[in-house]
Amino acid sequence: MTDDRRRHSPAAARNREPILAVLREVIPERARVLEVASGTGEHAAFFTAAMPGWEWQPSEAQAPALASIEHWRRHGGDGLLAPLTLDVTATWPVTGPLDAIVAINLIHIAPWEVTEALMAGAGRLLTDDGVLVLYGPYRENGAHTAASNAAFDADLRARDPRWGVRDLETVAESAAAHGLTLEQRHAMPANNLTVVFRRSGSGGPTRG
Repeated sequence: MTDDRRRHSPAAARNREPILAVLREVIPERARVLEVASGTGEHAAFFTAAMPGWEWQPSEAQAPALASIEHWRRHGGDGLLAPLTLDVTATWPVTGPLDAIVAINLIHIAPWEVTEALMAGAGRLLTDDGVLVLYGPYRENGAHTAASNAAFDADLRARDPRWGVRDLETVAESAAAHGLTLEQRHAMPANNLTVVFRRSGSGGPTRG
């Protein structure tokens, strides 16, 4: 019997096409991309199969997820690299410059420090004019965009008070502190958003 430790997420099958459409718009056909918190690895496999010019570096913090990503590599494009262990609040095992950093369904299921560390890492590693692309639910103008998001937020905070749906304006403020400007907002399935932050080449932080 074939050893197949791929994990599957129904949400990934629903949102991968809309997310890819945004990525194609903001990431060059040939690009070096870091995905933070790659989850099952389904997105990485799908995106690289569709875009063979992307060198896609998946990453995760948990061993079971890393195993799933590795097994999804068999179904991705040639540009899909072996996954790295990455805790964004620690030292990043990645060097820049990167053309893009992508994080799908991360910042609402992590402490706020993770968002701040993600922005700092993007400020260090993105090339001038590089993009940080985030997908997930957000509050806007101090309110949830749908009743389902409010219920989801309550459930997240019940599981861990450090989690929760973030205010997009607060996320943008954190990004701005590291030379990243909110450039695009795209409505997605299930009342989610894909938001694109671009790193300014003028006056931005020094990359590591």
